[in-house]
Amino acid sequence: MKKKVYYLASCSTCQRIMKEVGVDDSFEQQNIKDAAITPAQLEEMRTLAGSYEALFTRKSMKYQAWNLKEQVLGENDYRDLILKEYTFLKRPVFIIGNELFAGNAKVAIDGVKEALAK
Repeated sequence: MKKKVYYLASCSTCQRIMKEVGVDDSFEQQNIKDAAITPAQLEEMRTLAGSYEALFTRKSMKYQAWNLKEQVLGENDYRDLILKEYTFLKRPVFIIGNELFAGNAKVAIDGVKEALAK
């Protein structure tokens, strides 16, 4: 079973969640600041998540700095923004088997735990 996590090493929330769900050497781990997300990786995430928007976070400081709130963004915009600036990816992103869990919401973390328990 594939187990991968995309995270930011400097993010304490990512670190806490990875510890909570038990990320170990069986996971492929990618620090998105050091190893940028490739278009192919983002496409895999989009396929599992259903849309680029589902992977996009509006909590990034650059969301306001770039005045994106005033713009109407489409799927291609979300894709391009995530590829251009790693902080626009909801984190952490877990891929377990053929399931994807993005972000730090309780429902996502509970989903990771359930998928790992199978």
